[in-house]
Amino acid sequence: MSLALSDLLPYPIVQAPMAGGVSVPRLAAAVSEAGGLGFLAAGYKTADGMYQEIKQLRGLTARPFGVNVFMPRHTDHADPAAVEVYAEQLAGESAWYGTELGDPHCGGHDDGYDAKLAVLLEDPVPAVSFHFGCPAPEVVEALAAKGTVTLVTATTADEARAVELSGAHAVIVQGIEAGGHQGTHRDDAERDGAGVGLLTLLAQVREAVALPVVAAGGLVRGGQIAAVLAAGASAAQLGTAFLATPESGAHELHKRALTDPVFARTELTRAFTGRPARALLNRFAREHGPYAPAAYPELHHLTSGLRRAAAAAGDAQGMALWAGQGHRLARELPAGELVEVLMRELTAAATALSGRADDTVGGGAR
Repeated sequence: MSLALSDLLPYPIVQAPMAGGVSVPRLAAAVSEAGGLGFLAAGYKTADGMYQEIKQLRGLTARPFGVNVFMPRHTDHADPAAVEVYAEQLAGESAWYGTELGDPHCGGHDDGYDAKLAVLLEDPVPAVSFHFGCPAPEVVEALAAKGTVTLVTATTADEARAVELSGAHAVIVQGIEAGGHQGTHRDDAERDGAGVGLLTLLAQVREAVALPVVAAGGLVRGGQIAAVLAAGASAAQLGTAFLATPESGAHELHKRALTDPVFARTELTRAFTGRPARALLNRFAREHGPYAPAAYPELHHLTSGLRRAAAAAGDAQGMALWAGQGHRLARELPAGELVEVLMRELTAAATALSGRADDTVGGGAR
């Protein structure tokens, strides 16, 4: 069976899977209906919760869509003492929001990976993407046998080589500009802050592997999509751009914060989950980020109650406000309309680029 990412993409636009309740079925359906590729996020959900969302999405669209799965952590490298110290540092937050800290050891380290794979093999979907690592070749083969296109995130050329060796159909190249968690295959604290920008990383990966590439990181305008396509990408993945849409499941405070001048910039932080993730710089990230250990998903479980309490209290300064570097350019448009606007911008940019290239070839460069 011949499978290709291009078969799923009328338009070269992929809606990034955003865990935590953002990438809900109505958002994925709206994007797919408009000609992009909508994605559900299985992260933090049970296998049955994922299955129920898939059923709901199928009731909203007959177009192709995808499901994103977190790879399990294979090594128990988190320092229990460091997690305990961090919990003590959060005691004031617990008192302020009137809620207990979560159990850092609840739920295990695999996010229900095997159970989710079983569902996706029993009831296949058009596309599955993986974050935080690379699935085994036999997993990719099993999904392909069911007609599923597999994509895997990479943040370095070496990770992209591992993706190619796995037999995946495409690699998602995630630049340092991207919002939310960096999809590094290993959580190495020594790499904090050492990520590569999207255009440079795209060139490195294009020279390292022959796979189709989906470019991700800070993309919110059609002209940027044109740029990464010109640089060799087959499609662009956008997250923050869709976070602001009415179909998104993000909290309204989160949506408003994207363009609120109070939040002047983003920062990679471990404060909320113990793994590097780009968020708007708020009080919680500023106060606790420098002291957060490399401990995922322990810190995710530890702080989950605090984040819910902050949202309930209307306090954006205590929430995990995931956002890419292009957040100030986010637009409050319906998701389907946003896809159409992006395509018009992409077409205009590509036409302008083609015209300049023709001038250059014809000796008209100025």
